[in-house]
Amino acid sequence: MNRLIFIFLLLTQVLSAQQITEKLAQATQNLLKTSAAYSANISVYVADAEGRLVYEYNGNQGLSSASTQKIFTAGAALETLGADYRYTTTVSYDGKISGGSLNGNLLITSNGDSTLGSWRYDGYKPEDFKKKLLAALQQHGIKKITGNLIIDDTYFDFQTVPGGWPWNDLGNYYGAGVWGVNWRENQFDLQMNGRDMKSVNIDLPHVNWVSDLKTGGTSDQSLVFTAPFSNVAYINGTLPNKNMTVSGATPNPPLSLGTEIQKWLQQSDIEFNGEITTGNLQRIAGQTVHTSGGPKILEYQSPTLDKIIYWFMRKSVNLYGETLIKTLGKEKMNDGSFAAGITYLKDFWKGKGIHPAMINFADGSGLSPQNYVSAKAEVQALLWSSKQRWFTIFHDGFPTQGNGMKMKSGTMKNTKSFAGYHTTKDGNKYVYAVILNNYQGADITEALYRILNILK
Repeated sequence: MNRLIFIFLLLTQVLSAQQITEKLAQATQNLLKTSAAYSANISVYVADAEGRLVYEYNGNQGLSSASTQKIFTAGAALETLGADYRYTTTVSYDGKISGGSLNGNLLITSNGDSTLGSWRYDGYKPEDFKKKLLAALQQHGIKKITGNLIIDDTYFDFQTVPGGWPWNDLGNYYGAGVWGVNWRENQFDLQMNGRDMKSVNIDLPHVNWVSDLKTGGTSDQSLVFTAPFSNVAYINGTLPNKNMTVSGATPNPPLSLGTEIQKWLQQSDIEFNGEITTGNLQRIAGQTVHTSGGPKILEYQSPTLDKIIYWFMRKSVNLYGETLIKTLGKEKMNDGSFAAGITYLKDFWKGKGIHPAMINFADGSGLSPQNYVSAKAEVQALLWSSKQRWFTIFHDGFPTQGNGMKMKSGTMKNTKSFAGYHTTKDGNKYVYAVILNNYQGADITEALYRILNILK
């Protein structure tokens, strides 16, 4: 009798799996038959928790993945750097301290902490760094600085944004570049009233604004254009005729940090009349780059990597992904460049059994349309990650989407992707990815939900 029950249950599971496969195939074909998908490409791959194929359509086809690309960066970073990895920002000086006077330069350096001055972490906000810096100066009896304030931002190479990022994205907050010293997630916030710029939350030294903004509509349809190290910022598009915040990418975050520190010194009655400069500005000017190396007065550590990964996945912070790429390159190849980090990332996942043709990475965040990744590759990465000691950390960052499924999403113009894990009410576990490119309809998200909801 027990054997008959076992056979019955097994047949029931087989029939259920076949029904799921058939429903997924039908839903995929239904999408492809719509007018919005006339020239679309789709890659779908669904497996069970053990990696057995449930359904695929163009599973090997590489498509622009948008932010589901982040699963590769997050997994490689957790495995390579460790969940307890921290970045460090150092305050040091050259010269001597005598009679309350620092007769020399004050230097700030970092190994690329993308959370320095972030608002996301309790205990690590801008005011926390301010308090610790001023306390360190007080502890060393420094009431006057005769030299310059130098922000040494040369830990990584000079290129701050990956090649292939669209110009329309670079100046917006999600297109911020990566420096050796980052500040406030390299983002500034404009307080706008219609087309009128009322204020900005941080200093943007030497930046001149050009505006072609118009008022109209009910939502933010503006675009901010800034470029690394540029003194010109441009904004166009339309904004509603009301108060609202528009966020952009800081063109020189280390210099913005330096001007903010100057204000802190003034507020604390610490005399400072020197210049504010950065390592990369010295390089641009053809000067010898003045790096740190003297006595340290403060070592300021970032939150641990597990907390960074959470926000990287939950809010899809592109800056975190590109910083992790450069960090992987620096740590594993002694080369803090995007090229080195991308090479390491691809080799890492090749080593986990993913065919290299299915992971043609261009960056660490998915913002570049030059990323070509397949749904099968994403599922393979998810399956491998599910067996690692840090999986809970990794999966906690996946947001719950509008259809109630907990999964990473990706969005670019005419592009949508989802990847994640799902357990049905009956206990069946699925690992899946779907990537849709060149879909012309406004309901692109709902179009993919109609496929994924079958797994619920």
